[in-house]
Amino acid sequence: MDENLRQEKIRNAPARSGVYLMKDGDGHVIYVGKAKNLRARIRAYFGGTDPRRMIPFLVSRIQDLEFIVTDTEKEALILENNLIKKHRPRYNVNLRDDKNFYSLRVDTTQDFPRFHLVRSIKKDSARYFGPYSSSASMKETFWYLHRIFPLRTCRDLEFKTRERPCMEFQINRCLAPCCGLVTSADYRRLVADATLFLEGRSGKLVRQLRSQMDRLSEGLHFEEAARIRDKISAIETTLEKQRIVSPSFKDQDVFGSHRVDDRLQIYAIHVRKGAIMGQRSFPLVKTRMETAEALSSLLKQYYNAGVTVPREVIVPERMEDAEIIEQWLTEKRDGKVSLIVPRRGNTKALLAMALSNAENALRASDKQETDHEGTLEEIESLLLLKKAPRRIECFDISNIGGNYAVGSMVVFTGGAPDKARYRRFRIRTKEGADDYGMMREVLERRYGKGLDLPDLIMVDGGKGQLGVALSVLEERGIQGVDVIGLAKEAHAFSAVASSTVSRDRDRVYLPNRKNPLYLDKHPRALFLLQGVRDEAHRFAITYHRTLKSQKDFSSILDNVPGIGAVRKKALLTFFRDVNKIANASREELEKIPGIGDNAARTIFEYFHTPEKGPDL
Repeated sequence: MDENLRQEKIRNAPARSGVYLMKDGDGHVIYVGKAKNLRARIRAYFGGTDPRRMIPFLVSRIQDLEFIVTDTEKEALILENNLIKKHRPRYNVNLRDDKNFYSLRVDTTQDFPRFHLVRSIKKDSARYFGPYSSSASMKETFWYLHRIFPLRTCRDLEFKTRERPCMEFQINRCLAPCCGLVTSADYRRLVADATLFLEGRSGKLVRQLRSQMDRLSEGLHFEEAARIRDKISAIETTLEKQRIVSPSFKDQDVFGSHRVDDRLQIYAIHVRKGAIMGQRSFPLVKTRMETAEALSSLLKQYYNAGVTVPREVIVPERMEDAEIIEQWLTEKRDGKVSLIVPRRGNTKALLAMALSNAENALRASDKQETDHEGTLEEIESLLLLKKAPRRIECFDISNIGGNYAVGSMVVFTGGAPDKARYRRFRIRTKEGADDYGMMREVLERRYGKGLDLPDLIMVDGGKGQLGVALSVLEERGIQGVDVIGLAKEAHAFSAVASSTVSRDRDRVYLPNRKNPLYLDKHPRALFLLQGVRDEAHRFAITYHRTLKSQKDFSSILDNVPGIGAVRKKALLTFFRDVNKIANASREELEKIPGIGDNAARTIFEYFHTPEKGPDL
């Protein structure tokens, strides 16, 4: 930054709390920070009095500064969070997988509530349990829940319209409240038991169930007593997997960190009611930011993603803005939250466990990175590439007879998925089952400007798809990029005398080579290429199914102005048929909760105005 501009920015910086945005020469936001006094913070940056080691590195890249003033430091914290999420600045710590948190939700105000998975926690009348650090732990909890407590899993609309019990009832996984086979009171008692189980208060639940089992046995109701006995056994089996680590029975999140040079690994252990309920390893961060500052940024993004806030948050270092974070978390939890750096006792032992896990996670990441590097060099040698394919872009097409045709591009950097760079394409110009034409369209759209090129372009397919890719690059004047195709081959071999078994083998197609190359004797290289291709296929299929699902579940109601998903659901729940909606009077439409006078008039006019009315 020019010295005159620097001095001007310092003079104009307000001496108030707020947020500052640092920008590069292209106007891109490269760092977002907050300060109690913006002028003092900027003066420290440029005056060399800020002791943090990343500051000289950051200051050398700043070309412009922007300030946003707030009334309080807590408002600045919230605004900083939102701006980091919006701009994804290069030099902030970005928690890139903040969409992967799952929680279990149950609306206890319903007569027959159900547990279901959600990604975000809202301030409503429902109870939430979680977050679950991985889909595997979430599925395991969900499986145990419904194995022990036969609660309904069907959606509300299906629940209201079902006339006879489903398969879940037949296999004793549901009590069929949809058909009145269980009372609301008995069902709600089961929900209360499931809630105790999810809260980690399984000991209290087991005591209640044992008491109930004894009463049933005394009353000679042995079959019902046996069912409760089996339920107790299942709960105790689950309890064996939960390690009691805190005699205080508090809810705690324990964050450990381990650093080697500019590489920082953070690991969290989730303790609920004194028992370890889950753990997670956050993405490895490469940053010059101090550990305390990086941890502060991660905590703010993590708890801003809608996860449950515990009573205590355990961290390895004291943070500059710890007091403000405590206030913010207390507000989010609606109860006191303490940010603790433990010095002794059981909490110190928990932190030591998190620190050890962070160190192990960083070592595992180092080993994986080394393994990937060796595999990429092996691929370079086997395929005679111009250089090791440290960045691979792979393309796939998904369609059924040309319908809902989409393309996908996945990116692997250093042998690992780089999901921030993934792209998906809805085919615009081709109709019918024209895979070559669709591949051409996707590649032309991706490499239209020939910028930001990878080391290796891979297409899912054989000679035809490879030829299309080479043709597009030639037309665009793009040189120096390796291109390959990966395709399966139906290979038959004799297994027993007169029988033949079919097996798929992957083969690699290279430019200017007649026969494909087989990598069966080089499993590391083959598995990596297969992994890239399979990820492209998965990403394409997911998008294809999304479009197909949207089309399959579309309705003529989608064309009625002002009718969104909520009103559409209310109409279909009440009438159960679009023809009945079309023939309903305005008075009938107005009676439906959530519709109202204006919407009822709009719906009625849509179906009864000749020039607008649809042909049902």
